[in-house]
Amino acid sequence: MLNREELKEIAKMRGDGAYFVSLYLNVNPITNVKDNYGIHVKNMLKQTTEQLSKPVLKRISADLEKIESYLLSNKRIFKKGLALLSSQESKFWKEFHLSVPLRNEIIVDQIPYIKPLFGVLDNYQRYAILLVGRDSARLFLVHLGEIEEYAEVHSENVPARHKKGGWFALSEKSYERHIDYHVSMHLKDVLKKLDSFLSGEYVGRLLIGGSEEALTKVRAMLSQSMADKVIGTFQADMSARSKDILDKAEPILMSFEEKREEEDVDEMVAKALKNENAVLGVEDVLNALQEGRIMKLVMLKDFKLSGKSCSQCGYLNSHDIASCPYCKGKMQKVKYIVDLIAQKAVEQGALVEVVDKNKKLKEAGNIGAFLRF
Repeated sequence: MLNREELKEIAKMRGDGAYFVSLYLNVNPITNVKDNYGIHVKNMLKQTTEQLSKPVLKRISADLEKIESYLLSNKRIFKKGLALLSSQESKFWKEFHLSVPLRNEIIVDQIPYIKPLFGVLDNYQRYAILLVGRDSARLFLVHLGEIEEYAEVHSENVPARHKKGGWFALSEKSYERHIDYHVSMHLKDVLKKLDSFLSGEYVGRLLIGGSEEALTKVRAMLSQSMADKVIGTFQADMSARSKDILDKAEPILMSFEEKREEEDVDEMVAKALKNENAVLGVEDVLNALQEGRIMKLVMLKDFKLSGKSCSQCGYLNSHDIASCPYCKGKMQKVKYIVDLIAQKAVEQGALVEVVDKNKKLKEAGNIGAFLRF
């Protein structure tokens, strides 16, 4: 499973001159009729080989052969998105099978190209879904477009409702209070288990589904810390399939993420204009990166830029300079300096947020950052 810790380790990789081939592929069976992604791969590989110099092509030929062989022999295991990172020179191979689509892309460079994976992690974060009823509950975890049911709770002590009459000589109102008591005890038990789950799985966001009655009751019983994690509710039957629950939850998740991205950009731009621990544009971001000040990097998904990287200390610059101003090392040309910025930020412990589209961020230079100081 793709996670930030693994990406941090990959981000630290330097091949000491070795080349990496990074392939991203949309293998969604719905949009790829008869597995026609194989045709796309062949065209991508052909275009790549035509653009590379003979010395570089010779060094990555084993990678290209392994990638092509792998794709032709493993069609059945694919989901919607596939990422392959290969460097036979460094004896490195990594594959990610994702339930979210990826844009077709192949990159040859002296570092693994992982910017799209940062985007996936940012846009598909971990969410918990609580589906709750008057005498039962189900708990789900949603991550990277997949839903997994973790637990199911049943409370046998909740009596059934009756339209008329009492129960063991209790009046109708007393009977209703009796039911409400048991329902409340059931919900307290559910919320106790939910709190333990959220803490153990490091989940910061929660959706709650169920009947209108159950939603009203459980929301009234949430602690403030738990209520702060709720991003939306939806109505669903307790016997609903996991896929149907995910279908109801996804529009809420997408709307929340879009709003969060927009708010982050608005805040970053406002802070940068006031010079309050935020910067905009690649030059200011690079300066902050060199000083280790970036707390959270925010960049547009399609932003690409070439630049220079120091072969000795890793200093990055967007201008054409011959030697590093810090260690006097040789500056080498790199095609994807934005990816290097993201990787170096991760190495320094910063978060990376990849925004799909945002007019304000584009006008501000496509990239910015919140600073630690």
